[in-house]
Amino acid sequence: MPSTPLIIGHRGASRDAPENTLASFRLAFAQGADGIEADFRLTRDGSIVCLHDSGTSRTTGGELQVAESTLAELQRLDAGSWKGDPWQGEAIPTLAQVLQLLPAGKRLFIELKCGAEIIEPLAADLSRSGVAAAQIRFLAFDHLLVAALRERLPAYRACWLCDYRWRGGWHPSAGEVLTRLAEIGADGLASRDRAILDAALVGELRARGLEIHVWTVDSARGAARLVDLGVDSIMTNRPGWLRRALELPRERA
Repeated sequence: MPSTPLIIGHRGASRDAPENTLASFRLAFAQGADGIEADFRLTRDGSIVCLHDSGTSRTTGGELQVAESTLAELQRLDAGSWKGDPWQGEAIPTLAQVLQLLPAGKRLFIELKCGAEIIEPLAADLSRSGVAAAQIRFLAFDHLLVAALRERLPAYRACWLCDYRWRGGWHPSAGEVLTRLAEIGADGLASRDRAILDAALVGELRARGLEIHVWTVDSARGAARLVDLGVDSIMTNRPGWLRRALELPRERA
């Protein structure tokens, strides 16, 4: 029986707490997560902040664009109240703050939501943090950014994020995924949980020495399938619940 994959809190414990906040990350670790996944963007004044969207309206009510705003402007916003009064006053955190929060031995999956302009500030933040490279994974949908990260920061592992569309077949196909990973020198695949991700594809990834991380899985049945496939990690909005579900006998999960 394959061992249980790492349980990674997607934007923290984002089912329970406001996504991409320090409170959400702390809660994920309190729930037993092996790591967290978070989204990062570059501000106008060169700081790296944790926010999924290009703008702030969905999670703060403010109408700022990250790339056009300073760190000070962004951190004045309330990124917690939308999730409920207990979270009022949560700020948009910086990458430096997230790195400082990361417990020893836990993982941080850094999803980069902008272009190569973030690489040098990223390298500086990581160098100052003292966090071991083994605790970090870079994720990006932009395959050219993955290639650039591998060249600039070779001590760190970078994985290509991939979603799929069905048009009489999966696009990209399994063969296209494998070709792209080889072209950019990626260390692994961060795949959406789709049927294309089967034993054959996982077996080929393993044969090539590549990692396989899967997002976003909030059902015990879906997670159990991935455990059987032997993936490295499962990203979930409910890390505590999913860990408990996977520890139950399969017929009760």
